[in-house]
Amino acid sequence: MTWPPLRIVARTRDVTLTGDVPPAAAPYLTAIRTVDRGLTARVGLEGPDGTVLRASYDGRRGALEVTREGRTKRHLSRRHARPRDPSELAVTLAGPVATAWTVEPRGPVARAQVLLDEAHPDLDVHDEAWCAGVAPANGRLAGFGRLGLRDLRLVTYADGSPHREEGGPLLLTATAAGPAGFRTAHTVVLALEGLATPEDPRDTPRLVHRADLFWRRPERPGVYGDHATHLVRDGDRWLAATSTWGDFHPTRHPRVTTTLATVPAVPGADGPGTDLTRGSHVLDTEPLDLPVEGLSSVGTWDPHLVRDDDGSWLVGYVSARRFFSFHPAVATGPDLHGLSLSAAATERGQCEGTTLLRDPDDGRWRVLATEREDGRTGYPVLDLGLRERDRLDAAFPSNLPWPTLAQVPGATGPEWVMVGFDGTTAGGRLPGYGTHGDLVVQRATR
Repeated sequence: MTWPPLRIVARTRDVTLTGDVPPAAAPYLTAIRTVDRGLTARVGLEGPDGTVLRASYDGRRGALEVTREGRTKRHLSRRHARPRDPSELAVTLAGPVATAWTVEPRGPVARAQVLLDEAHPDLDVHDEAWCAGVAPANGRLAGFGRLGLRDLRLVTYADGSPHREEGGPLLLTATAAGPAGFRTAHTVVLALEGLATPEDPRDTPRLVHRADLFWRRPERPGVYGDHATHLVRDGDRWLAATSTWGDFHPTRHPRVTTTLATVPAVPGADGPGTDLTRGSHVLDTEPLDLPVEGLSSVGTWDPHLVRDDDGSWLVGYVSARRFFSFHPAVATGPDLHGLSLSAAATERGQCEGTTLLRDPDDGRWRVLATEREDGRTGYPVLDLGLRERDRLDAAFPSNLPWPTLAQVPGATGPEWVMVGFDGTTAGGRLPGYGTHGDLVVQRATR
């Protein structure tokens, strides 16, 4: 088909230091309290071994204090310490990074930060028992929130159609951005409410935080905030495929691969049944070996799973020849543990967000992606051999927004919407790359 033009109809920002679901036994935690202007305040996260991560405010400046083995070190930024009209003080743990925050009229602003794996390499914040024993001091404990959203995907059934409760909103997985790059982000499940309907033609999108997903890995101990996730309802089970960004470091043996969690969705012999779209979950995973035979590949990520009519699986993903030069690939197989490479678009260099979608006119699978290369940006539409057949006529805000498309009820019938993101940052100047983006909704113009 010729895809209809899509244009931006709404944007929304989803930035908060606290999640809306109970905290998990994972290193993504927040302690927060109110603060009066000009008065001193402190709030902390206390570990079961006596480690304390504490944000302090002396009426003029915000700082971070780390107590380890009875010794306390105060970290004060010369350039970022002075808040403006703070209403709350918070300390967060996101992966191996501790950050002190003030919440101000413009939102949360980072005031001091410590990379714990460098300052205290003997402290294993990924230890599940340690995380379970963390308690708040002088504040309220919550799961860490998000400094923007990226890597948005529909929660789907195995046939690729959106998984929706009857009459309910679209459900999405997203990468909840953290304050210091890949290692501080994690996976969330969101409900996208407020899209236009035949009864109400206004698009007023709002996101409802439904779940946090964290991951155990077979090859190393601990709990990680892996992300770029696809959540699939396959009959009586959930399949959750994710990318191991949760401990990625660009200079320390950089590596990213993909894993798969299989979780009973209804009670049965394999377990009690779990709704992964609600609550906080730490999931066991196994390797999802995405084939790279014949490719010069240092990593794979962005898995997207669909089951074809004959029962075989199609998996779209990204393979990187180096960090960061990457291209789409597609694998097929009778099951997810017997995949073979069927196509790779090695001529592309910054192209990701590989998404499988049926052409509603002829029923054929198409591969959608997003690219930014040599001054060109856009959304190529490829066949299963990864030959370009079309391009989406859609706005490309900034960063690398994924082409997440769904049909929703419109005034005269089903209409296409595309849910993406941009590179709008949050959290002030102290956090590094990765604190983005805003949600961007586009809708077909005909």
